[in-house]
Amino acid sequence: MSPTVKMPILCSNCVDKRAVLKRPKTGHSLCKECFFWAFEEEVHQTIVAAKLFKHGEKVGIAASGGKDSTVLAHLMKLLNERYNYGLELMLLSVDEGISGYRDDSLETVKRNQQQYELPLKIVSYKELYGWTMDAIVKQVGLKNNCTFCGVFRRQALDRGAIMLKVDKICTGHNADDVAETVLMNVLRGDIARLRRCTAISTVSEGEGVVPRCKPLKYAYEKEIVLYAYFKKLDYFSTECIYSPNAYRGHARTFLKDLESIRPSSIMDIVHSGENLSVREGVKMPVQGTCNQCGYIASQALCKSCVLLEGLNRGLPKLGIGKHHRLHDKILSKQPLTEKEERKLKSVNF
Repeated sequence: MSPTVKMPILCSNCVDKRAVLKRPKTGHSLCKECFFWAFEEEVHQTIVAAKLFKHGEKVGIAASGGKDSTVLAHLMKLLNERYNYGLELMLLSVDEGISGYRDDSLETVKRNQQQYELPLKIVSYKELYGWTMDAIVKQVGLKNNCTFCGVFRRQALDRGAIMLKVDKICTGHNADDVAETVLMNVLRGDIARLRRCTAISTVSEGEGVVPRCKPLKYAYEKEIVLYAYFKKLDYFSTECIYSPNAYRGHARTFLKDLESIRPSSIMDIVHSGENLSVREGVKMPVQGTCNQCGYIASQALCKSCVLLEGLNRGLPKLGIGKHHRLHDKILSKQPLTEKEERKLKSVNF
């Protein structure tokens, strides 16, 4: 009896080339060329449908050296030229000061700068805040360090964008990231963030805030990895050394389990988040500006100023949890009472 010969699977699009992958998003078997075209066209359609950019705008691409931002930089340059968006593109990176991680990934960004021939601006936590993440972790430990990093990075991107005088920042957030954020906000009961986390573009009123958008919002992480792999893009693939205990990691694990059972789970969650509405009468935080630095805030002080004040006073717990009643003291540079300091020092990180 002769052995069964397996016939090669042909591309379901062009039908004359051998398929090299099965798209996680659609289930279609495609050759490399058809996958590239389909992926690029979907991102282009996302940009056009959401009217993310206007001709002549200066756009900063948030670049970390990872797969998402590297694919984003590659696509923005490619589509800008293919469809004549008329954008002036540049790379913007944040150096958090994480030895053995960010310094290595920034070398990748510098190579990307040469490969894509785009200007690059790097801003650092040390330069902006007087702290590095290495120094912050030494003080707060590994439990709440991601809170500090996330808040500081968001403001650092805005400050860098202002230095570059860009009209918009585009980030590499993908469908998996958005779905994870929806789950996290549901689990935390954070209605305000749940309302806005699925927005493809955000515009906040306030000093030093630059509009942001997510061209990869509907792209699956697996497909971004496949695109980077088959295109042989130069990217940094190591996870942050301080992120193993991040709350997002639990949402990510849960999402991957759901995806293995039902591949459409990612997009289902994204669409659910988009269609959620808040019941009338629910009290929402009112967005204002920080009395100290002018950045957007829903309290007298923005989160960045509170976290920074806590670090500088040797009371990092000041920025974790709800301590709004202490904001007036911070603003007027008053010393805290012994009881207040004891309370802030009593909670272990």
